[in-house]
Amino acid sequence: MNRAYFIAVLTVLLILGQGCATYTENRKEQSVKITMTSIFVDDPVAAHAFYTEVLGFQSKEFDAAGQLAVVVSAQDPDGTALLLEPRGTEWAKEYQEQVYKAGMPIIIFGVPDVASEVERLKNKGVKFRDDLTKKEWGLDNLFEDTFGNIIMLQEN
Repeated sequence: MNRAYFIAVLTVLLILGQGCATYTENRKEQSVKITMTSIFVDDPVAAHAFYTEVLGFQSKEFDAAGQLAVVVSAQDPDGTALLLEPRGTEWAKEYQEQVYKAGMPIIIFGVPDVASEVERLKNKGVKFRDDLTKKEWGLDNLFEDTFGNIIMLQEN
């Protein structure tokens, strides 16, 4: 896919979305909001299927031919979008591989009940890296999305 086309599509998504800064008559200040973030994946089309069919996200934009896959939370479809970005450059591949080798999660997804979500995802074939861990902020667990990323589930 042409990089200029990709940037143009993202720009349109941001303009059509909620924008970065909003102004209301009741508020005289600007507020910045994260409208989209991205993670690199080996295959955006297959990742889109995994993120929607297994993890339960909702598709916001999908163009298989253009390798464009954007998902949102089914509980908050107007919230922050996640771009499943093709890792087409060498630096993107190295970045993803180094984060993976370090055992670091590339992103954290919040759920109300980690133990229940782990069981639901295990029943769908998701492989978790370790047992539930109780931290001062709550339970968490790591799994792999099979597209080169470690994901953390955190109880919120």
